[in-house]
Amino acid sequence: MLKIGVLGAGHLGKIHIKCIKDISEYELVGFYDALPENAHAVAEEFGIQSFETIESLIEAVDVVDIVTPTLSHFHCAEKALKAGKHVFIEKPVTNTLEEAEELIRLSKEHGLKIQVGHVERFNPAFVAAQSHLKQPMFIETHRLAQFNPRGLDVPVVLDLMIHDIDVILKAVGSKVEKVSASGVNVVADTPDIANARLEFANGCVANLTTSRIAVKNMRKSRFFQRDAYIAVDFLEKKSEIVRMKDATGEEGPFSMVLDLGEDKGKKEIIFENPKVNPTNAIREELFTFHEAIINDQQPIVTIEDGYEALKVAHQILEEIQKNLEKIG
Repeated sequence: MLKIGVLGAGHLGKIHIKCIKDISEYELVGFYDALPENAHAVAEEFGIQSFETIESLIEAVDVVDIVTPTLSHFHCAEKALKAGKHVFIEKPVTNTLEEAEELIRLSKEHGLKIQVGHVERFNPAFVAAQSHLKQPMFIETHRLAQFNPRGLDVPVVLDLMIHDIDVILKAVGSKVEKVSASGVNVVADTPDIANARLEFANGCVANLTTSRIAVKNMRKSRFFQRDAYIAVDFLEKKSEIVRMKDATGEEGPFSMVLDLGEDKGKKEIIFENPKVNPTNAIREELFTFHEAIINDQQPIVTIEDGYEALKVAHQILEEIQKNLEKIG
């Protein structure tokens, strides 16, 4: 059984603690939180030990789960890796690319595993749709959130859009060749609304829109590919596959058939709703990290995946900044 400890017991950290307590393969040793009053409250709520220092918690475990603010990710992960501990680290993996590169180096040097918390990879709606994704050529995503002061320490690109960046990079599997982007600072000192266009080497184009000052929450992605359209609702946990195939035989009373002309014949439109298993995505990502360690396998979301998503996010932020400077 792997001993695990959590660094950071804020809103998301408490969710991690709840999920780990539900995974029998882990022994939850305890947690560390920088705020004494919060640490006391969480220790009382969950009946687990609150460690006085980061170092003392790291020393007591095999796996460190980092759920602290982004600016402290590197500091915490560096300490854990140098102490010989495996690391689960929330997204974005680090604040800078140089920090992510150093974590990659340390993980290889010490033979340790790192998994990055890009949780939408484990969203049951995406899991159900993933096998249907066959070289999408146009992707459109909308990730909108109602205003919440939590998370304003980072731009919306690193807070929200990075989820879709990771999913798109996984779905496309090709190098990003061009990035265009624009954004607006509304309530924070960094962009609260952003739009980006990614152009890939294989010809795929992705259009991403995100906002953290929306009227309602939305997390939807649409993937268009040859003879198929795949819609994933990450919020409602629903997937729909709309595909076309050659129409053969007699049409049924409810068939949807397109007549494309004499040369191309007829196409029938088929609607499918893949079965979506009601799983907890955070629990799943933490459990699969346990399996990766025990079986000496590559984590589903590697540190390199986290680095690539962060790299694209920073390219988007650079483009946004260029456009903001143009308008003064």
